[in-house]
Amino acid sequence: MTNLEIMVVDDSALTIKKLGAMLEQLGHQVSKTCKSGMEAVETFKYLKDKGLPRPDLVTMDITMPEMDGIAATSRILAMDPDALIIMVTSHGQEQMVIEAIEAGAKGYVLKPFKIEKLKESINQVITRYKKE
Repeated sequence: MTNLEIMVVDDSALTIKKLGAMLEQLGHQVSKTCKSGMEAVETFKYLKDKGLPRPDLVTMDITMPEMDGIAATSRILAMDPDALIIMVTSHGQEQMVIEAIEAGAKGYVLKPFKIEKLKESINQVITRYKKE
């Protein structure tokens, strides 16, 4: 498994910190953090417009103010169909996970995070969808 540049999108600073620490423990680098779906979409647009590399993977919270993760996923994939997005969700949001997968997310991970499950989810998505 190669080291990945990962964008973490979540409206909770604590979640960003915890998830970031786990990702780094797994050997990845958090290249960007965004506090809303809107900020994530704007960041992707900026990177695309400037011809800059986009993250290898995005972890996207589903429930956020301004723009939820499902809408943000749809908009990012409209700009960059190769974007790899894993949804971050709490128990009891199964319908939202289904909607997110239908919007183009490639996987999901449940809060509270367990590093083994996070690693497994990332590995599955990268193995199945990563283009060289």
